[in-house]
Amino acid sequence: MSERDVTGNPLGDAAGSAGSVALENRDGAAVVRVDGALDLALAPQLRRLTERAARLQPQLLVIDLTGVTFLASAGMAELVRAHRGPAASVPLRVVAHGRITLRPLELTRLADELAIYPSLSDALVP
Repeated sequence: MSERDVTGNPLGDAAGSAGSVALENRDGAAVVRVDGALDLALAPQLRRLTERAARLQPQLLVIDLTGVTFLASAGMAELVRAHRGPAASVPLRVVAHGRITLRPLELTRLADELAIYPSLSDALVP
């Protein structure tokens, strides 16, 4: 049985033709896992699940980009929105490594603003 939020709705996932976004609960932390190309098509799904995660008031919000195959500016904009927007009341950590995800964040200097971790297990450590 899937986990449900306080309203009784499933925590959620969303899939598009080029990827998917899933929300999971890991010991009080909300983990938003992104797979595929995080571009204009998938970015709204990331926003929806990030906002849903923030409404659950977890201790921590982690966006896991391990499965991302392409990180477009629309995806980076959603990371900034999660960091600065309505979800900002929850500490945000981003899992990114390698040239596909970490390099664009470094080039745009978002790595200076976001809390970046090399693995999900590292991001979940208090």
